Amino acid sequence: MANLKDLKLRITSVQSTKKITSAMKMVAASKLRRAQNLVEEARPYADRMSKILQKIALSIDPNASNLPMLSGNGKDNIHLILVMTANRGLCGGFNSNIIRSARRMINDLISNQKEVKIFTIGRKGKEALKQEFGHLFVEHFEDFGRKGISFPDAEGIASNVIGLFNNGQFDLCHLIYAKFISAMTQEVTCHQAIPYKTDVLEDESNSNYLSYEYEPSEQEILDSLLPRNLAVQIFKSLLENGASEQGARMTAMDNATRNAGEMIDKLTLKYNRTRQAQITTELIEIISGAEAV
Repeated sequence: MANLKDLKLRITSVQSTKKITSAMKMVAASKLRRAQNLVEEARPYADRMSKILQKIALSIDPNASNLPMLSGNGKDNIHLILVMTANRGLCGGFNSNIIRSARRMINDLISNQKEVKIFTIGRKGKEALKQEFGHLFVEHFEDFGRKGISFPDAEGIASNVIGLFNNGQFDLCHLIYAKFISAMTQEVTCHQAIPYKTDVLEDESNSNYLSYEYEPSEQEILDSLLPRNLAVQIFKSLLENGASEQGARMTAMDNATRNAGEMIDKLTLKYNRTRQAQITTELIEIISGAEAV
Protein backbone atom coordinates (compact mmCIF):
# COMPACT_ATOMS: atom_id res chain seq x y z
CA MET A 1 0.00 0.00 0.00
CA ALA A 2 1.31 3.45 -0.88
CA ASN A 3 2.79 5.52 1.92
CA LEU A 4 0.68 8.55 2.89
CA LYS A 5 3.74 10.79 2.99
CA ASP A 6 4.78 9.76 -0.53
CA LEU A 7 1.27 10.36 -1.87
CA LYS A 8 1.18 13.79 -0.23
CA LEU A 9 4.52 14.68 -1.82
CA ARG A 10 3.29 13.55 -5.25
CA ILE A 11 0.10 15.60 -4.90
CA THR A 12 2.11 18.69 -3.91
CA SER A 13 4.50 18.15 -6.84
CA VAL A 14 1.69 17.80 -9.40
CA GLN A 15 -0.09 20.85 -7.95
CA SER A 16 3.12 22.86 -8.41
CA THR A 17 3.43 21.63 -12.01
CA LYS A 18 -0.21 22.52 -12.66
CA LYS A 19 0.41 26.10 -11.50
CA ILE A 20 3.35 26.39 -13.92
CA THR A 21 1.47 24.95 -16.91
CA SER A 22 -1.56 27.12 -16.15
CA ALA A 23 0.63 30.24 -16.04
CA MET A 24 2.37 29.24 -19.28
CA LYS A 25 -1.02 28.72 -20.92
CA MET A 26 -2.13 32.25 -19.97
CA VAL A 27 1.14 33.77 -21.18
CA ALA A 28 0.89 31.87 -24.48
CA ALA A 29 -2.74 32.99 -24.90
CA SER A 30 -1.70 36.61 -24.43
CA LYS A 31 1.18 36.28 -26.90
CA LEU A 32 -1.08 34.43 -29.35
CA ARG A 33 -3.54 37.33 -29.55
CA ARG A 34 -0.74 39.73 -30.44
CA ALA A 35 0.90 37.29 -32.88
CA GLN A 36 -2.43 36.58 -34.57
CA ASN A 37 -3.05 40.29 -35.06
CA LEU A 38 0.39 40.69 -36.65
CA VAL A 39 -0.29 37.79 -39.03
CA GLU A 40 -3.67 39.21 -40.04
CA GLU A 41 -2.04 42.58 -40.74
CA ALA A 42 0.88 41.10 -42.70
CA ARG A 43 -1.06 38.71 -44.92
CA PRO A 44 -2.87 41.30 -47.10
CA TYR A 45 0.33 43.27 -47.70
CA ALA A 46 2.39 40.18 -48.57
CA ASP A 47 -0.34 38.73 -50.79
CA ARG A 48 -0.87 42.03 -52.61
CA MET A 49 2.86 42.48 -53.22
CA SER A 50 3.04 38.92 -54.54
CA LYS A 51 0.16 39.54 -56.96
CA ILE A 52 1.69 42.81 -58.21
CA LEU A 53 5.01 41.07 -58.80
CA GLN A 54 3.35 38.23 -60.65
CA LYS A 55 1.43 40.60 -62.94
CA ILE A 56 4.59 42.54 -63.77
CA ALA A 57 6.60 39.35 -64.22
CA LEU A 58 4.00 37.92 -66.61
CA SER A 59 4.28 41.02 -68.80
CA ILE A 60 7.93 40.31 -69.66
CA ASP A 61 9.91 37.35 -70.90
CA PRO A 62 11.74 36.02 -67.82
CA ASN A 63 14.27 34.20 -69.98
CA ALA A 64 15.17 37.41 -71.80
CA SER A 65 15.44 39.47 -68.61
CA ASN A 66 18.58 39.73 -66.54
CA LEU A 67 16.80 38.77 -63.30
CA PRO A 68 18.17 35.53 -61.81
CA MET A 69 15.76 35.77 -58.85
CA LEU A 70 12.89 35.56 -61.36
CA SER A 71 14.20 33.29 -64.10
CA GLY A 72 16.72 31.32 -62.06
CA ASN A 73 20.20 30.40 -63.20
CA GLY A 74 19.11 27.54 -65.44
CA LYS A 75 20.10 24.84 -62.94
CA ASP A 76 18.38 22.95 -60.14
CA ASN A 77 21.25 20.98 -58.64
CA ILE A 78 21.78 22.81 -55.34
CA HIS A 79 18.81 23.42 -53.03
CA LEU A 80 18.85 25.74 -50.02
CA ILE A 81 16.23 24.82 -47.42
CA LEU A 82 15.24 27.58 -45.00
CA VAL A 83 13.76 25.82 -41.95
CA MET A 84 11.83 27.91 -39.39
CA THR A 85 11.30 26.52 -35.88
CA ALA A 86 11.02 27.91 -32.35
CA ASN A 87 13.82 28.68 -29.92
CA ARG A 88 11.97 26.90 -27.11
CA GLY A 89 10.03 23.70 -26.60
CA LEU A 90 6.90 22.87 -24.58
CA CYS A 91 4.70 23.52 -27.62
CA GLY A 92 3.40 20.06 -28.44
CA GLY A 93 4.35 18.69 -31.84
CA PHE A 94 5.03 22.12 -33.36
CA ASN A 95 8.81 21.79 -33.74
CA SER A 96 8.83 18.05 -34.44
CA ASN A 97 6.30 18.41 -37.29
CA ILE A 98 8.42 21.06 -39.04
CA ILE A 99 11.64 19.11 -38.47
CA ARG A 100 10.02 15.92 -39.77
CA SER A 101 8.93 17.69 -42.98
CA ALA A 102 12.39 19.24 -43.42
CA ARG A 103 14.11 15.90 -42.87
CA ARG A 104 11.80 14.22 -45.39
CA MET A 105 12.50 16.91 -48.00
CA ILE A 106 16.25 16.75 -47.43
CA ASN A 107 16.31 12.97 -47.80
CA ASP A 108 14.13 13.12 -50.94
CA LEU A 109 16.44 15.65 -52.57
CA ILE A 110 19.55 13.68 -51.65
CA SER A 111 18.00 10.47 -53.02
CA ASN A 112 17.41 12.36 -56.29
CA GLN A 113 21.12 13.20 -56.50
CA LYS A 114 20.63 16.85 -55.49
CA GLU A 115 22.98 18.82 -53.27
CA VAL A 116 21.31 20.27 -50.17
CA LYS A 117 22.26 23.21 -47.98
CA ILE A 118 20.44 24.13 -44.77
CA PHE A 119 19.67 27.54 -43.26
CA THR A 120 17.87 27.23 -39.91
CA ILE A 121 15.93 29.90 -38.07
CA GLY A 122 15.25 28.89 -34.47
CA ARG A 123 17.30 26.90 -31.97
CA LYS A 124 15.18 23.73 -32.02
CA GLY A 125 15.61 23.21 -35.76
CA LYS A 126 19.36 23.64 -35.50
CA GLU A 127 19.67 21.22 -32.57
CA ALA A 128 17.60 18.53 -34.29
CA LEU A 129 18.95 18.75 -37.84
CA LYS A 130 22.60 19.34 -36.98
CA GLN A 131 22.86 15.87 -35.44
CA GLU A 132 22.16 14.24 -38.80
CA PHE A 133 22.97 16.93 -41.37
CA GLY A 134 25.61 19.08 -39.66
CA HIS A 135 27.84 19.07 -42.74
CA LEU A 136 25.03 20.66 -44.82
CA PHE A 137 24.59 23.79 -42.65
CA VAL A 138 25.48 27.15 -44.16
CA GLU A 139 23.67 29.65 -41.90
CA HIS A 140 21.70 29.89 -38.65
CA PHE A 141 19.69 32.66 -37.00
CA GLU A 142 17.86 32.71 -33.67
CA ASP A 143 18.39 36.10 -32.01
CA PHE A 144 15.17 38.09 -32.48
CA GLY A 145 15.75 40.32 -29.46
CA ARG A 146 13.39 40.99 -26.57
CA LYS A 147 10.65 42.44 -28.76
CA GLY A 148 10.46 39.34 -30.95
CA ILE A 149 10.29 39.13 -34.74
CA SER A 150 10.90 42.39 -36.61
CA PHE A 151 11.07 43.31 -40.28
CA PRO A 152 14.78 44.29 -40.06
CA ASP A 153 15.45 40.70 -38.94
CA ALA A 154 13.65 39.41 -42.04
CA GLU A 155 15.57 41.88 -44.22
CA GLY A 156 18.86 40.62 -42.76
CA ILE A 157 17.92 36.99 -43.41
CA ALA A 158 16.79 37.85 -46.96
CA SER A 159 20.05 39.71 -47.56
CA ASN A 160 22.04 36.64 -46.46
CA VAL A 161 19.98 34.38 -48.74
CA ILE A 162 20.38 36.72 -51.73
CA GLY A 163 24.12 36.93 -51.05
CA LEU A 164 24.39 33.15 -51.10
CA PHE A 165 22.38 33.04 -54.34
CA ASN A 166 24.46 35.72 -56.05
CA ASN A 167 27.63 33.87 -55.05
CA GLY A 168 26.36 30.69 -56.70
CA GLN A 169 25.89 28.81 -53.43
CA PHE A 170 22.48 27.42 -54.46
CA ASP A 171 20.08 27.22 -57.40
CA LEU A 172 16.70 27.02 -55.63
CA CYS A 173 15.54 28.13 -52.19
CA HIS A 174 12.60 26.61 -50.27
CA LEU A 175 10.90 27.92 -47.11
CA ILE A 176 9.54 25.44 -44.55
CA TYR A 177 7.38 26.82 -41.73
CA ALA A 178 4.05 26.31 -39.95
CA LYS A 179 1.15 28.30 -41.37
CA PHE A 180 -1.23 29.53 -38.69
CA ILE A 181 -4.79 28.23 -39.14
CA SER A 182 -6.10 28.39 -35.57
CA ALA A 183 -4.87 27.93 -32.02
CA MET A 184 -5.36 24.18 -32.40
CA THR A 185 -4.34 23.82 -36.05
CA GLN A 186 -1.01 24.63 -37.69
CA GLU A 187 -0.16 23.48 -41.20
CA VAL A 188 3.46 22.77 -42.13
CA THR A 189 4.02 24.57 -45.43
CA CYS A 190 6.81 24.45 -48.00
CA HIS A 191 7.09 26.80 -50.96
CA GLN A 192 9.78 27.91 -53.38
CA ALA A 193 11.17 31.38 -52.69
CA ILE A 194 13.95 31.59 -55.31
CA PRO A 195 13.53 31.71 -58.24
CA TYR A 196 10.20 33.46 -57.83
CA LYS A 197 7.31 31.40 -59.22
CA THR A 198 4.99 33.23 -61.62
CA ASP A 199 2.66 30.42 -62.67
CA VAL A 200 0.07 30.98 -59.93
CA LEU A 201 -1.83 33.76 -61.66
CA GLU A 202 -1.30 32.78 -65.29
CA ASP A 203 -4.87 31.57 -65.85
CA GLU A 204 -6.35 34.61 -64.12
CA SER A 205 -4.04 36.99 -65.95
CA ASN A 206 -4.75 35.49 -69.37
CA SER A 207 -8.52 35.69 -68.92
CA ASN A 208 -8.74 39.12 -67.30
CA TYR A 209 -5.59 41.11 -67.95
CA LEU A 210 -5.18 44.88 -68.28
CA SER A 211 -2.14 46.29 -70.03
CA TYR A 212 -0.08 48.79 -68.03
CA GLU A 213 2.80 51.07 -68.87
CA TYR A 214 5.52 51.05 -66.25
CA GLU A 215 7.88 53.87 -65.39
CA PRO A 216 10.70 52.99 -64.95
CA SER A 217 10.77 49.74 -66.94
CA GLU A 218 9.34 46.45 -65.72
CA GLN A 219 12.83 45.05 -65.30
CA GLU A 220 13.94 47.94 -63.09
CA ILE A 221 10.81 47.59 -60.95
CA LEU A 222 11.32 43.85 -60.57
CA ASP A 223 15.01 44.35 -59.82
CA SER A 224 13.95 46.53 -56.88
CA LEU A 225 10.87 44.61 -55.74
CA LEU A 226 12.12 41.02 -55.90
CA PRO A 227 14.58 41.40 -52.96
CA ARG A 228 11.95 43.39 -51.06
CA ASN A 229 9.35 40.71 -51.72
CA LEU A 230 11.68 37.98 -50.44
CA ALA A 231 12.09 39.92 -47.17
CA VAL A 232 8.30 40.39 -46.94
CA GLN A 233 7.60 36.70 -47.59
CA ILE A 234 10.21 35.66 -45.00
CA PHE A 235 8.73 38.14 -42.51
CA LYS A 236 5.20 36.82 -43.10
CA SER A 237 6.43 33.23 -42.74
CA LEU A 238 8.16 34.12 -39.46
CA LEU A 239 4.96 35.75 -38.16
CA GLU A 240 2.91 32.71 -39.22
CA ASN A 241 5.44 30.49 -37.46
CA GLY A 242 5.37 32.65 -34.33
CA ALA A 243 1.57 32.58 -34.10
CA SER A 244 1.59 28.82 -34.73
CA GLU A 245 4.14 28.34 -31.95
CA GLN A 246 2.06 30.26 -29.41
CA GLY A 247 -1.12 28.46 -30.48
CA ALA A 248 0.58 25.09 -30.14
CA ARG A 249 2.06 26.06 -26.76
CA MET A 250 -1.29 27.30 -25.44
CA THR A 251 -2.98 24.06 -26.52
CA ALA A 252 -0.17 21.90 -25.08
CA MET A 253 -0.21 23.73 -21.74
CA ASP A 254 -4.01 23.55 -21.60
CA ASN A 255 -3.82 19.77 -22.08
CA ALA A 256 -1.03 19.53 -19.50
CA THR A 257 -3.10 21.54 -16.99
CA ARG A 258 -6.12 19.30 -17.55
CA ASN A 259 -4.01 16.16 -17.17
CA ALA A 260 -2.45 17.52 -13.98
CA GLY A 261 -5.92 18.20 -12.59
CA GLU A 262 -7.03 14.65 -13.36
CA MET A 263 -3.87 13.25 -11.79
CA ILE A 264 -4.41 15.33 -8.65
CA ASP A 265 -7.98 14.01 -8.37
CA LYS A 266 -6.79 10.39 -8.70
CA LEU A 267 -3.94 10.86 -6.22
CA THR A 268 -6.24 12.63 -3.75
CA LEU A 269 -8.75 9.78 -3.98
CA LYS A 270 -5.96 7.26 -3.46
CA TYR A 271 -4.63 9.29 -0.52
CA ASN A 272 -8.07 9.42 1.14
CA ARG A 273 -8.66 5.69 0.63
CA THR A 274 -5.22 4.83 1.99
CA ARG A 275 -5.76 7.08 5.00
CA GLN A 276 -9.21 5.58 5.59
CA ALA A 277 -7.79 2.05 5.39
CA GLN A 278 -5.01 2.99 7.79
CA ILE A 279 -7.48 4.45 10.31
CA THR A 280 -9.73 1.37 9.99
CA THR A 281 -6.76 -0.94 10.61
CA GLU A 282 -5.74 1.04 13.69
CA LEU A 283 -9.30 0.92 15.07
CA ILE A 284 -9.48 -2.84 14.54
CA GLU A 285 -6.17 -3.26 16.38
CA ILE A 286 -7.41 -1.11 19.29
CA ILE A 287 -10.71 -3.02 19.54
CA SER A 288 -8.95 -6.38 19.32
CA GLY A 289 -6.56 -5.34 22.07
CA ALA A 290 -9.42 -4.17 24.30
CA GLU A 291 -11.29 -7.47 23.84
CA ALA A 292 -8.16 -9.42 24.68
CA VAL A 293 -7.90 -7.58 28.02
